[in-house]
Parts: sequence; structure tokens; C-alpha cells
Amino acid sequence: MPADESPSARGTGRSRASAAISRALTPRPLTQPAPAGIALRSRPATGPRRPPAARGGTRAPGKPPRPSRGAALRRTYERARRAWDRPLTAYYLILGAGLLITVLGLVMVYSASMIKALELSRPSTYFFRKQFLAAVIGAGLMLLASRMPVKLHRALAYPLLLVTVFLMVLVQVPGIGMSVNGNQNWIYLGGPFQLQPSEFGKLALILWGADLIARKQDKRLLTQWKHMLVPLVPVAFMLLGLIMLGGDMGTAIILTAILFGLLWLAGAPTRLFAGVLAFAVAIGFLLIKTSPNRMSRLACMGVSEPSPDGGCWQAVHGIYALASGGWFGSGLGASVEKWGQLPEPHTDFIFAITGEELGLAGTLSVLALFAALGYAGIRVAGRTEDPFVRYAAGGVTTWITAQAVINIGAVLGLLPIAGVPLPLFSYGGSALLPTMFAVGLMIAFAREDPAARAALAMRRPGVRWKTMRRRVMKRPSGER
Repeated sequence: MPADESPSARGTGRSRASAAISRALTPRPLTQPAPAGIALRSRPATGPRRPPAARGGTRAPGKPPRPSRGAALRRTYERARRAWDRPLTAYYLILGAGLLITVLGLVMVYSASMIKALELSRPSTYFFRKQFLAAVIGAGLMLLASRMPVKLHRALAYPLLLVTVFLMVLVQVPGIGMSVNGNQNWIYLGGPFQLQPSEFGKLALILWGADLIARKQDKRLLTQWKHMLVPLVPVAFMLLGLIMLGGDMGTAIILTAILFGLLWLAGAPTRLFAGVLAFAVAIGFLLIKTSPNRMSRLACMGVSEPSPDGGCWQAVHGIYALASGGWFGSGLGASVEKWGQLPEPHTDFIFAITGEELGLAGTLSVLALFAALGYAGIRVAGRTEDPFVRYAAGGVTTWITAQAVINIGAVLGLLPIAGVPLPLFSYGGSALLPTMFAVGLMIAFAREDPAARAALAMRRPGVRWKTMRRRVMKRPSGER
């Protein structure tokens, strides 16, 4: 210690050192200005604090939060459901599916029938031209049926039934009726044209049966079993008898399906329905058992190899055609089975050629179109308040879906070959004309719905122009 330093001076120095140490250890408040020469980055003491940024990036101010994946899926589902429940959904489904099936059928008829036409020493477009002419006439019938009111359809029921029965009787007259593939169900019209009246019998039974059941429902007679069955079942059995005289059991099966569809829609009791069904099954079993040709067709279900005597040749080669198609097919026109291996490639087994040339994608597209047509028919029948529309729409839906199932089931080997064409798709003008008229009938029924009628009226140019003028007149004068 220096000699000149006094005790008081030493005390004063200690107190200053203690004060400096205490100031250094005391935390400095945020509002205290920083010393000169030192720049500090500090947050303001007042004002709301910004929330910490979320992981994965920042969001711009004012931008709504991104919805979750589940919410987006629910919103998409709600939009699809609202679009599906619109008044014109059934109208567009029937129109679009019917036209698409017909156009695709024309393409496949041309592709599947070229080799068959050349075998008969005909031009390669022989069958296609006949089918195209029938499609043009059928389009006119479809347009006519779609524009006809429901009352006119009901008025045509009895005349159509009488004309069909008369033509089916003429089929059995020697010199007028002709046999095709062992079935006496055709009338020769001259030239290359023939007519099969039994195809029009399906449409006649639907219109007449729907009108009959609707009138009995208005009079509250359907609660009695005799009014439920008579005269619907006897007239249907008369048509079945005329068809079976020619040996066409496939068309008879479709007519039976239409009859049971009408009885089901009319609310037939279970015992009555089961009794009629058992009677029809017994008659069908008897007809199959007494015919070697029908027994051979029944034995071909699920067969993968033809017999040594050539049996089940058509069924097996139909499976070969489907199996060789793969996912997307061999290409349009590149079928191998139509070169004489598969009989009737453009009529009963056109679905097999479709699977070979367009693959699984093509066959599923055809199935989806038929499913859409069937759903639209069920929707029209379920939403209407007119009993005639309900029964007629249900009958047409039963007809088209049952015939499609029987044809496709036979091609797949799941059902016996019944010899019925694929509706709107296979070759055959006699089958195409009444089916296209039935599609036009469904379009007319879809248009008769009050909501659909109002929606179609709003889409007319005149109505839209008047509505726009009315809206413009209601605007304030200063608004542009």
C-alpha cells in the first residue's frame, strides 16, 4: 500500500468499485438507450406481438388459410352430388348414353362385319350401310318419340299391340314368314330387308301394359289379384306363344322379364309374384329339356375348350376373343377371331369383338354406358307422379338392362347363349328401331318432370333474352 494513501480514500475507492460492479450485474431495461457506438436489434416494448411463423413457410397477410385435404374432398363430393341431383341429369344421361352406345355400335358393326360380308361376296360395308340406314331411321323415331306428349303415347298403346299381334301371326303363314338360323320369326320385305315383329312386341307390351295398370290403379282395382293378372298375363302369354312357335326362346325370355318387371312395379303380392314366376320357370325348363339344341347351349356355360365334335365352338371362341384383348385391345379392326373363327361376330357376339379390339377399357366403357342408362331410367320411374310414366319407364329399363345382361353374360360364359342382340349395339335394324323409339320415350318422360321442364324453358333463347331485359330494367338508373 502506498504511504500517501489515507484510509478515507481507500473506503471511497471501494464504494465506487462496488457500485460499478452492481451496475454491471443489474439487467438493463428494454427502453434504456444503448450506449453510443453499439447497435442493438430489439423489439418495441408496446404493441401486439407477431405470432411465431409456422413450419413449412409463411403466409401472406390477408390470404385465407389453405383447406385440409379432407375438407377439399368433402367440398368436391358436395359439388358432384349437387350436380348429380339437378333436374336435367336423367335427361342428359338418357340422351348421351343412348347416342354414345349407338355410335360406338356402328363403329364396331363395321369393324366386326367386314370379313363376314366378304365371305358372302358382298362389299365390306354391306352390313354397316344397312345398320347406318336403320340408325338414321331410328334417330328420327327417337326424336319423334321425345317430342310426343304422354297422352299420345298412351293412345298408341292399343294400335301398336294389335298391329304387332297381326304381324306375328303373319310370320307363321307359309310364303310370308321366313326362317333365319332355325327361328321362324321374320317377314321378308323385299331386297335385303327383313322384319322381326317380335322385337316390336316388347315395346307394344310395355306401352299397353303400362296403360292398363295405370288405369286400374286410378280405379283402385290393383288390390284384387284377378285385376292384377287379367288381362295382362294372358295377353303376355299369347305373345310368348306366338314367339315360341318360331322357336325364338331368347326373345321370349326378354318378354317374360318385361312382364315380371311390370308386375313388380304394380306392387304384386309376393305369393302371386312367386306363383307366376314358378309357372314361367317350369315352362322354360320343359322347353329347354325337350330341345337338344337348347340343352347343348346350357351345357356350354363355363366351358373353356370346344368338344371334339365342334360343340361349344362359339362360346369358347368368344372367351378367346375377350382373353386376347388385354387392357387396351389389339386395335380397332385388328381382331383375329372375326376371320371365320367366331360365328356371328357382328350380332350376338359383338361384345367379344369389342373386348378383343378395344380391350378391357372398351368393354368397361360399354358397361358404364348401359349402367348410366339403367340408372337414369330408374330415376325417371322413381321421381314421377304419373303412374303410366312410372310403369312405362320401368318396363323400358327392365327391357334394356335384362337384354344387355343376358347378351353379355352369354359372351362371358356365365349364362347360356340365348341368341339376343346387345341393345343399340349389335347389328339388326329390327332390334334397333324399337329400342331407339324406347329411348326417345324415356327422353320424353324425363322432359315431363316439372323441374326439368322449367330448366329447359330457362335455356331457350327467347326466355333468356326476356329475363335479361327484365333484370336490366330493374337496375338503378345510375348503374352501368
